[in-house]
Amino acid sequence: MTETVHETNGHGYLGTFVGKNGRLAILRVHSHALVTIDLQCYEEDNIAQLDNLLNALETKLKVILNGNIARIKRLPALVRGAEVDRYWPTADGRLVEYDMDQIVYEEDSAYQNIKILHSQQYGNVLILDNDLNLAESDLAYTQAIMGNGRENYAGKEVLILGGGDGGIISEMVKQKPKMITMLDISFMCSKVIDACKKYMRGTCGSILDNLKGDCYQILVEDCVPVLKKYVQEGKTFDYVINDLTAIPISTQPEEDSTWEFLRLILDLSIKVLHPSGKYFTQGNAQTLTEALSLYEEQLGKLSCPVAFSKEVTCVPSYLEQYPFIGSK
Repeated sequence: MTETVHETNGHGYLGTFVGKNGRLAILRVHSHALVTIDLQCYEEDNIAQLDNLLNALETKLKVILNGNIARIKRLPALVRGAEVDRYWPTADGRLVEYDMDQIVYEEDSAYQNIKILHSQQYGNVLILDNDLNLAESDLAYTQAIMGNGRENYAGKEVLILGGGDGGIISEMVKQKPKMITMLDISFMCSKVIDACKKYMRGTCGSILDNLKGDCYQILVEDCVPVLKKYVQEGKTFDYVINDLTAIPISTQPEEDSTWEFLRLILDLSIKVLHPSGKYFTQGNAQTLTEALSLYEEQLGKLSCPVAFSKEVTCVPSYLEQYPFIGSK
């Protein structure tokens, strides 16, 4: 390989090594004793030969450095330029590699990008604006936001905010409530509903095929004016389930419109909740402790006092723990 040494102004050593067909290795020796080697190759390269090369390189490094190596860590290969993107971040910014192998559906609406990718492990996965929302394997999410089997919805009035994937309403109708009203933001929801009823049937079943049934109605309308209308009419619900948005990550709620939206939805939801009713919502990753604490503060600023509890659930495709919050 052809070696080129790059000037680093005293900050260690940087060398690039270019081989035939554009294969590339980058060696970086940092001044604080970290050595990194990035080897870029092609899909058709012989993996066994590459492993042998890396093994020989590790052996040589140990000899050159007289065994003074605290540890060596070899990372799996990153696949660059693949047709199907398999790398998606966790809520706290860690990179996870999934087994996505097919683009099932993708469309840009006027407001968001909608993707459904297929995963060999999790089934079809809904991704909105590059945020992994829900996979067909994620029944645990739906069960958690409904109270994990501790609630009796039979004969009750239920309001679902969001839920365009159809998972909650599909599970809810099995409990024979009096009426479920599902509300979402119309300009974002309709395309999501259309995509999910076709490609996420492992989540929604056939519930999204019709916007009305014996015990449910799906209103593709902006939830805020409808909620305000319910407040004016004095209409109340036994349960309100908010699946509109996760708790914002920002720790400065006064500067974040998402926090303002969340507070508005919270306040309107409590106003349409029966005095003995319950409100359920998702949180965000358990690692985002500041954001979760700020959300709890918002519960103390509502128009009426509420008591709340939370329960942590592992959602399969999220690969991280998520708290779900119930208020009454």
